[in-house]
Amino acid sequence: MTMVRTALLGAALLSAAIATATPATYTLDPGHTYPSFEADHFGGLSVWRGKFRSTSGEVVFDKDAQKGEVTVTIDAATIDFGHDKMNEHAKSAEMFDVVKFPTATYAGTLAAFKDGKPTEVHGNLTMHGVTKPVNLKINKFLCKVNPMLGKEVCGADAEGTLNRADFGVSYGQAYGFDMAVTLRIQVEGIKQ
Repeated sequence: MTMVRTALLGAALLSAAIATATPATYTLDPGHTYPSFEADHFGGLSVWRGKFRSTSGEVVFDKDAQKGEVTVTIDAATIDFGHDKMNEHAKSAEMFDVVKFPTATYAGTLAAFKDGKPTEVHGNLTMHGVTKPVNLKINKFLCKVNPMLGKEVCGADAEGTLNRADFGVSYGQAYGFDMAVTLRIQVEGIKQ
């Protein structure tokens, strides 16, 4: 009888612990979050690489339930190829038109968990006024306490591809530019 009571009490405590587990929110650290990209120049002549220098957003992560959500906002005017003239052209109405479309946003769901860690993000990218599905592969994912902050930080390295013409950014297509773009995203979020 005592064993049965102990087992029932243990089950009740475990159920209560599971019921009170809540997802954690991580605010993206703009100093450690840089969406970067690789794009074709003149149909294979070279590869242009760049990044966006200003982002904001958050990740809501529930490790026990193996689920989570990601939202990221990118300041399109912070595009940086490392080439001033190219930066200005990319911001112009011919390409990203940052006056009319100042931000790009990504909203997704963490997916395909393995050993308690997500390996994919399934989501939608809104860029240049167009929203399309873009899925990301997570190559690395880790949560640990950052000793300099004294807080838990989760970080990831992810990548995916998109066709920029699908978003209305088709400059160069007439010259033979390949419209495929590879995204590489390093991200760190600080637990709130």
